[in-house]
Amino acid sequence: MKIYTLTGDDGTTSLSGGRRVPKHSIRVEAYGSVDELIAWIGLLRDHKENRIRKDLLVYIQNQLMRCAAALAYDSQNPKSKEILPDADCISVIEKEIDIMEESLTPLNNFILPGGNILVSYCHIARCVCRRAERAVLRLNNIEQSPEIVNKFLNRLSDFLFVLSRKIALELDIEEIKWVL
Repeated sequence: MKIYTLTGDDGTTSLSGGRRVPKHSIRVEAYGSVDELIAWIGLLRDHKENRIRKDLLVYIQNQLMRCAAALAYDSQNPKSKEILPDADCISVIEKEIDIMEESLTPLNNFILPGGNILVSYCHIARCVCRRAERAVLRLNNIEQSPEIVNKFLNRLSDFLFVLSRKIALELDIEEIKWVL
């Protein structure tokens, strides 16, 4: 099977089940942003410093794939199959946040991203996650999407922030506080 189908040359793409929609539709923007986030999580996973978190990061990527599938679901098409993130995906992320925060000093200020490339990648992934969340919320103004997707993205951005701090601690990277 060839990767190129030529069907998108007219500016459309398929939802789950085959219905064609414009590539610039808010739904495609939402699941496209989630797709970008999946790639960023893959980049985080590829760093040796995250070897101990590999299984967790693969789990997150799988849940994000489920989020993208849920956003591509076409309720108007009987050929479309609804796929959702795992019911406990939010509690899994919250547990990991709690574990990481046990070793971190509480923050009273914002911190400036940077200090190490992997820490910076965590912050970039967090920003992409927030963008995906905003796209899903815009979609919700027009069409309902599963609430679990919104909640997962919101919690995941918190996880990515805490992960950046945890990696900075593990690598003895100074966090620079933003102070007015």
